[in-house]
Amino acid sequence: MNLILMGLPGAGKGTQAEKIVEKYDIPHISTGDMFRSAIKEGTDLGKQAKSYMDDGALVPDEVTIGIVRERLSKPDCKKGFLLDGFPRTLEQAEALEDLLGDMETSLDYVLHISVPENKLVERLTGRRVCPECGATYHIQFNPPATPGKCDQDGASLIQREDDQPETVKNRLAVNVEQAQPLLDFYGEKGYLATVEGDKDIDDVFVDIDSRLQRLS
Repeated sequence: MNLILMGLPGAGKGTQAEKIVEKYDIPHISTGDMFRSAIKEGTDLGKQAKSYMDDGALVPDEVTIGIVRERLSKPDCKKGFLLDGFPRTLEQAEALEDLLGDMETSLDYVLHISVPENKLVERLTGRRVCPECGATYHIQFNPPATPGKCDQDGASLIQREDDQPETVKNRLAVNVEQAQPLLDFYGEKGYLATVEGDKDIDDVFVDIDSRLQRLS
């Protein structure tokens, strides 16, 4: 099965991706992983990507698409794949359609984990970090034994700058603006499967799994 996983920051994509790849034995492919692999293997496209990344520039679509093509051509993708973080633009989505057509395959589902923005703000702003050992907590979902103190070394926990409410709200707004055209695109194609993510992790996976079992 060929899948794309979408969702705003804090929606729980990483957790659900782990469950999907474990049950269905398909590779979880993120943009970062693809770039790192291509660079490590020293492919021509990997070298091109590295030159842009070293300069702090965005990797052009043609290079990114080429790397995606190389990755999806590997043997472990024969049974399918789970793409995460790609595509990010309509241009990339259209290029992916062409690429999969060339490979005589197509997408099965674009899984969209939907969580209300106010819940995402709550999830993202609740993170606390130990400045000494780097341990991460959440004031609601994973609190320390002693409020405000690290379980490991007793240091006072801090809230990172990018977890401040205004920063989180701005980040979510940018992501919503980027994601909506893709959701519309895949909705029109008939690939989009939206799953409610504002509930227990296992219950979210039950909903996802019920859709994926139709493909088996």
